[in-house]
Amino acid sequence: MVAIDLAMTSTIGQPVAASPFGYTLETTDPASRARLGRVATRHGVFDTPVFMPVGTQATIKTLHPGEVERLGAQIVLANTYHLMLRPGPELIDEAGGLHAFMRWNRPILTDSGGFQIFSLAQQAKVTEEGVRFRSHIDGSLHMLTPERAVDIQAMLGSDIMMALDHLVGLPAKPRKILDATMRTHRWLDRCIQAAATSERPRRGVLFGIVQGGMDADLRAMSADYVASTDVAGIAIGGLSVGETKAEMAEMIDVVIPRLPDNKPRYLMGVGSPEDLWNGVAQGIDMFDCVLPTRLARNGSVFTLDGRIDLVNRAHRNAFVPIDEACDCETCQQFDRAYIHHLFRAREILGLRLTSVHNLRFLIRQMETMRAALVDGTFSQVRTAFLDRYRVAGPRTGATV
Repeated sequence: MVAIDLAMTSTIGQPVAASPFGYTLETTDPASRARLGRVATRHGVFDTPVFMPVGTQATIKTLHPGEVERLGAQIVLANTYHLMLRPGPELIDEAGGLHAFMRWNRPILTDSGGFQIFSLAQQAKVTEEGVRFRSHIDGSLHMLTPERAVDIQAMLGSDIMMALDHLVGLPAKPRKILDATMRTHRWLDRCIQAAATSERPRRGVLFGIVQGGMDADLRAMSADYVASTDVAGIAIGGLSVGETKAEMAEMIDVVIPRLPDNKPRYLMGVGSPEDLWNGVAQGIDMFDCVLPTRLARNGSVFTLDGRIDLVNRAHRNAFVPIDEACDCETCQQFDRAYIHHLFRAREILGLRLTSVHNLRFLIRQMETMRAALVDGTFSQVRTAFLDRYRVAGPRTGATV
């Protein structure tokens, strides 16, 4: 495993000088919409396209933050809903913000909590004011408004905050999708106002979210609206929720041409390797998903030929790395037979080793994409990857 320095010395917890958020478009692929860029934040710069590991509860499950950084992660995501319920934004604010609390001194994006409310919370009731719901942990009653969502994220001190949006499960009646989309726009206006008037010193910049279900006209209208507002970046929400890959691609194709070139584009909850390659080709800059670490904790790992299940008895005598081409420390030091044994014996090290590998695999794919964009070979490299990679089962979207 990666060596861990528990006596890390850094500027974590110290005041961070304010600096303007900015996106720089560096080059584009002539054969697709893929693009190479850089995003500047108060906690450093990250290159795009980028995959953001998900630290739901202010931690990438099983991994030390130093490990995550050494895997090449440039930015991580934390979950507002979960941190709001436990330990609470006030405690994290008292600790000096999320960077100090979790000992991560690179950029952090926080989601608004909307997706988790609609997927996890009990008795969620949407009104124009916001969402009233009961915690899935203890049944306690909470109210999340657009203003509260911004204030919580400002207390957390993330570099990028997400506006509260109204997500509806699919399939749904057209009227319900329309109402949710229009409410998302009205809530975005309130989030923008709340961010502009907030006096919290660690407040980050705000991204808006495009909704619209699988309705192309609604998606176009939503994209136009969000693009017209004063947000730092634009996310595409409400995808990777059970639709087919073709449907997801169609909605992305509707949205991307309507977004400004000078702001980063974020596809929420997508993390399958093939979806990353295809999303970048369609013009996406940022991705996040729990998929790589969730699969890892169940013994499923990525290879250039597709996913494999290390719990399967076929790997009992496999004295070879997970992936010969991988440069992660798991593949450099351990073989499939050993990791198979760890899972069969229910040893925690197995979860760590597979998590290291899966995150490094996706981060390495993003590094490969960025290098290919520099070289002008993105389309050829993408084709070679997709021709080799075997897609396994239905796509898994983000939950927690």
